[in-house]
Amino acid sequence: MTDLPSARHTLIVTGTDTEIGKTVFAAALAGALGAHYWKPVQAGVEPEDAFGETDALRVAGLARLAREKILPEAYRLATPCSPHLAAEIDGVEIDPARLALPAVSGPLVVEGAGGVHVPISRRETYADQFVRWRAPVILVARTQLGTINHTLLSLEALRARAIPVLGVAFVGEEVKDSEDIICAMSGAKRLGRLPRLDPLSPEALAAAFAANFNLEDFAP
Repeated sequence: MTDLPSARHTLIVTGTDTEIGKTVFAAALAGALGAHYWKPVQAGVEPEDAFGETDALRVAGLARLAREKILPEAYRLATPCSPHLAAEIDGVEIDPARLALPAVSGPLVVEGAGGVHVPISRRETYADQFVRWRAPVILVARTQLGTINHTLLSLEALRARAIPVLGVAFVGEEVKDSEDIICAMSGAKRLGRLPRLDPLSPEALAAAFAANFNLEDFAP
């Protein structure tokens, strides 16, 4: 196992739920930083299918990252469901030791699966892995109805484990009151809001990130 890279060079991207735009945000962030990208567990693609659609390949295209900056997953699982169940169906046991942060030169963006408490096994969730990684977490939250509850609960879960929270990145159309009350009640920093993009292209994503986020907020 390699030594952990400095936590100040590593950013963890998690979400309040699935299908909220977390991967698109991770692509925008990795592209803006020129970072390496790593999704340690990918479910929903055949392990032997090197060309299957994965979040890593999507990020590579959207962020226009060099191939060497897209790090291989520790686990590729076939069933599109929670990692713990996908691993069981595949006859695999996810070993936390294989999820140690890879040592890279420069920034590293790590994307979890779904939300903070998505199970990795029958014993542990991603929150437990975040504790081991000891790196700042960015919580991606949608702006749609229900986001206040989901976001506040996720922040509470992170802080209960003393996991450092860099801030909240919103995705969707502006809902100012929801964004304001989440940050006021939690004390979390509002990093910005990424609008839904149609069409979604590398150029549009880079422009939207530059217009709505301050890159200094993500600096070491």
